[in-house]
Amino acid sequence: MTARRPGPAVPPASPRRDGAEGRAAALLLAALLVTGGATGLVNLALDGVVGDAVTRLTYGATMLACVLAAVPLVVRRRVGRWQTFGLVLLGDLVYAVVALCVEDPVRYATPLMLLFPAVVAAWFLRPWMLAVHMAATPLVVLVALWGSYPSTAALAVQVGVHAGMLDVVAATVSVLRRRERRLLAATEELSQRDPLTGLANRRHLVEAAPRTWRQARREGLRVAAMVIDLDHFKRVNDVHGHAVGDAVLQAVAGALAATVRPSDVLARLGGEELVVLGLVGDPAEAGRLAERLRHAVAAARTPQGHGVTASIGVALTRPVDGEDPAAALWWLVDRADAAMYEAKRSGRDRVAGSAPPRPRPAPAGELLDPPTVPGPALPS
Repeated sequence: MTARRPGPAVPPASPRRDGAEGRAAALLLAALLVTGGATGLVNLALDGVVGDAVTRLTYGATMLACVLAAVPLVVRRRVGRWQTFGLVLLGDLVYAVVALCVEDPVRYATPLMLLFPAVVAAWFLRPWMLAVHMAATPLVVLVALWGSYPSTAALAVQVGVHAGMLDVVAATVSVLRRRERRLLAATEELSQRDPLTGLANRRHLVEAAPRTWRQARREGLRVAAMVIDLDHFKRVNDVHGHAVGDAVLQAVAGALAATVRPSDVLARLGGEELVVLGLVGDPAEAGRLAERLRHAVAAARTPQGHGVTASIGVALTRPVDGEDPAAALWWLVDRADAAMYEAKRSGRDRVAGSAPPRPRPAPAGELLDPPTVPGPALPS
């Protein structure tokens, strides 16, 4: 968890994922292995395709190995990067064995069979792993087509054409895949960031709650929520215009991001209201952090010298087993919000705490909306 705005990163090109995506990758690879092995076994029933008895035994064992390699993928429903790398190299080896076992590789073992490991390598593997496969492709094609052409020149041309086509396809798929991952990462980043300030938004705050609650229970700490509302911000917009108001928000966001701890979550809930979610050992630590945040806001200035102060409400809780982190988060923010309004009523530019008794938890499975402070909103 961090309050600073990270740039979108490209996740490693690995098929190991959590949940549905990981299961889909494993089952896809298993389907390719079973399809390839079963299709290859059909050749044993055709006359004139596979050679003598020893060759047929080698060929059949290779096809059976492909089918058996799919079993762990189906059982475990997950696949790692190194496992996929091994399967890709197995695919290269299987093609070479098939080409050496059939009577006419040009007719019965076309290099297009290598398209399957090429696409899998391009889609799932890291660039250096893909490079290993691409370097092996000409060698495998050379072994497969050796003796199928009358001259070395003709063999070289065919190897160059087939291996070059396969490597171009692999490289193209890899580029498109990495581009897709960049776009997905950028989209995910935008979906969790406030476009004006670059701070986390409400969605990011909710997604961070389970991790925060788990860590608090594990380390015996309290969760602190600090609601920060800028004083007289409406007056800034009315007197100086919304462009200046936006600049003030950006200056405040930068000052707060530089003040919060790396483990804290700093988010903008909307308008001029921000929230900090973090772990503390006791109320005194939360109060010290809130005071640092208040001073940071007061010191923040736009390039034109505009600035504001802030009223901050603080609320703490001790997470308990079985509670819904999202519901508990909004209940905690609601308490901090009420404390923030108390700071407003007490003169603004100050910190106020709130510690009402914990209500009974909601029944399991009940959906809770983010709570709001009852009654009319107080003027800024």
